[in-house]
Amino acid sequence: MSTNIKILQKNKKAFFNYEIVESLECGIVLEGTEVKSIKINKFSFGDSYVRIINGQLVLKSLHVSPYTHGSIHNHEPDRDRILLASKQEIKKYERKINEKGFSLVPTKVYLKKSLVKVEISLGKGKKVHDKRNTIRERDQKRDAQREMKR
Repeated sequence: MSTNIKILQKNKKAFFNYEIVESLECGIVLEGTEVKSIKINKFSFGDSYVRIINGQLVLKSLHVSPYTHGSIHNHEPDRDRILLASKQEIKKYERKINEKGFSLVPTKVYLKKSLVKVEISLGKGKKVHDKRNTIRERDQKRDAQREMKR
């Protein structure tokens, strides 16, 4: 069974700064002009992250640019947005964050059957030497690809 998924953006910075353990698909509460801006790819992750506040997942510092054809009722670009997930999943992630020092970060924004979805991931922060290893591996892979082309 294939679903109609169109990936809008991936958070490359999250994959570099965190070791991703597991992921969860969430819906997102948006206003009308936000949906239009996201569908035309006018948003950025920046240093966005997810917090659990009052039993809800809240996405912080996701910048959604104002819609160009919007009226005076356009949305606020940097407001907090609520993510939709089941209570059991939220409690499970809250336990992991409190016990083991994990963080929740958004890793992907995509359209699934014309609905905007956000993939959040449980990640453990990488140390500086782990980041250096990631850069070294990426450079070696790029060099190998160049040699294969020759």
